[in-house]
This record gives sequence, C-alpha cells and structure tokens, in this order.
Amino acid sequence: MLFRVCIVLLISLFSAVSVRAQVGEPDADKALEPVAEWVKLTPEEYIYRWRATAVDNMEVYGIPASITMAQAILESGFGNGYLARVANNHFCIKCKKSWTGRTITHADDRPDDCFRVYDSVEESFEDHANFLSTGQRYEFLFAYDTDDYKSWAKGLKQAGYATAPDYAERLIGVVERYNLQLLDKKNGIQLYDEYLAKELGVNVDALAESSEVAPKEEAVAAEVNTNTEATEADVEYLNIKTAYSEQGVDPNNYRVTINSHRGYNVYRVNGTFYIIANEGDTFESLGELFELSSKLLRRFNDLKGDVQPTQGDIIYIEPKMMNWSGEEMAHIVTEGQTMRDIAQMYGIRLKALERMNKAYKAKELVAGQSLRLR
Repeated sequence: MLFRVCIVLLISLFSAVSVRAQVGEPDADKALEPVAEWVKLTPEEYIYRWRATAVDNMEVYGIPASITMAQAILESGFGNGYLARVANNHFCIKCKKSWTGRTITHADDRPDDCFRVYDSVEESFEDHANFLSTGQRYEFLFAYDTDDYKSWAKGLKQAGYATAPDYAERLIGVVERYNLQLLDKKNGIQLYDEYLAKELGVNVDALAESSEVAPKEEAVAAEVNTNTEATEADVEYLNIKTAYSEQGVDPNNYRVTINSHRGYNVYRVNGTFYIIANEGDTFESLGELFELSSKLLRRFNDLKGDVQPTQGDIIYIEPKMMNWSGEEMAHIVTEGQTMRDIAQMYGIRLKALERMNKAYKAKELVAGQSLRLR
C-alpha cells in the first residue's frame, strides 16, 4: 500500500514540474514551418517575456496572471509546442463556431480538430482572456479572487477547458514550481523579478535583453497597403466598403442609447458600452460612479499616466473589441485624426488597430489613407 502511494505521489510531482505542450507533434512530413517570430525560449525567458501581458489581462479581465501564465506554459510548452510555433496559439484554443479568423487542422481529441491561428503571440493572449471572460461556462470563475489560483485551476478543469483528468493539479504545480503566484500580488512584476534575482540568481538585465520581442517581419501581401495614401487601385482591388469616409462614422447609424446611470447616458458601439465625458469629469470620479479603478478606465481607453478626460470625450467603461463587427472594411482618415481617435470611434483596441495597419503604426496619419477595421 505504501509503495502504491509513493508511486502516485511521484507521478503527481512529475506532472507538476515537467511541462510539455498539450498538443503533440504531427508526423514529420505533415509539419508546417514555424512562424517568422518564433524563437525557442527557456522557461525563464518565456515567463519574463509574457509576464507583463498576463498582469495586464488580470487588471482588465480579472483572470489571475498566474493562471494565464500557467495555462500558456502547460498548453504551449513554454512557447515551443507545435501550435505555438506554427499558429501563435499558446493556449490550444480550438476554433468553435464564433471564430472567423484563420485556422489550422491538427490531431488532438480527434484527428481533424480545428485550432485558431493568430497573427502574433499577443493576439493569442488577448483572445485567451476574451475566450474566458465571454464564455458562459467560465462565468462562475470570476467570483473567485485574482489571487485564488487554486480555485481558478480547479474551476477551469470543472468547466472543461481541458480533458486531462489531472489538469487542475498540473496548473497548480506549474504555478508553484515557478512561483507565478507572485504575479497576482500588488507590484507583482517587481516581486517576480526580485525573486528571479535574489532567489534564483538570475541576471534580470540580461534576461530583459534576451527576451525582447523582436519586431515581426513585415509580410508582403496584396491585402496590405504600404503606401502613405490609399490609391483608387487599392480600393478597387480590395473592394473596400468604407465607413462614412466623408463625415466619419455617423453616430445615428450605429450608436445606440442603452440606459442611463447616475446622470450619464450609456451608449454602445461595436458591442461595447461607453459614456460621454462631462466638463470637470476625471477618471477617478468616473471610476467611483461605475465602480472601476481609474487605472482600469484609462486602460479601457488606451491611455496611460495621469491624463484626464475632456468634455465630449468617448469613455469606454468595459474593454473594447479586437476588430470592427460592422459591414465596413476600412476607414478613410480625415485631417488631424490619430490612430487612437479612430480606435475610440469604432470601439477597437488601439493595439489591435495598429496590428491591422502595421505600415502606419509609427507614422503620422495623412488624410486620405485607408485603415483596415478588421
């Protein structure tokens, strides 16, 4: 009896500290080439590279950063698993009916399972947060505190995120093996980096340098407009349906008053709720009214630091979407518009809009340019 107990404990310990990607490798003659930005990473490099993204998603969505990182590690094998390498899919998220993006077929529970393909690792992390926060079967998880990683791990197994019978134990083992619970605390990134330096003797500066995300190679594709202005040929080739190019977006056509709350009309655009700032409003005062932190409100609106709203500003009170859900494919820039202006106009996250329009990301927009909305 004692011998059997020891064997069970050894197996449990092994599953807690040994991390392999959940989806196996295909036959050599069927394997695809890795994405251009994939680089083999050590566990420390992988955690260091994506820890801030996990913390950001914790602050916005309420998913413990430790759980996000543990799932990414377990599902992708520190980013070295097959789906991570060829599809930027670090959470083994399958297509489901709601997915309209690119896909890849790969053997898992079935020989022809469909998995999501992402343009970047950041997009995979973002979609993972959306996947959990919008899925009905995961709703009960958000009653748990963000530092209760054990309840989250058990809840993910209960909700059926993975079929492995010991999935919860594996997640908890990864969290504790790599001290990821530090990320769930206030100043979690600082605490984790101090742990690396003081407890493990890791040179954090060197790790930061080696873990920098290399700029992705710009793909030369027909659908990407790399000119400073949209030409008639570009528009004709793409068959772009522009979104009210002369007047900007018509508020009467797609903004809907939903309700009122403490003196503010609440509107919705692109499936996301927002209000219009009044004179004298601050993110602190709005945060109290809508029971959100000022930091979270700034994040929802792609702002940093101590910036405050001005009268008439659109203020989103929940996370914006990754792309535009309307029929229009593009927006024609008007004089003086910035990328953030357009992101606010359509209820799209600034980073997502920039990813869709890589050629314009670091440039000042020029009137007449055509920006993709999805």
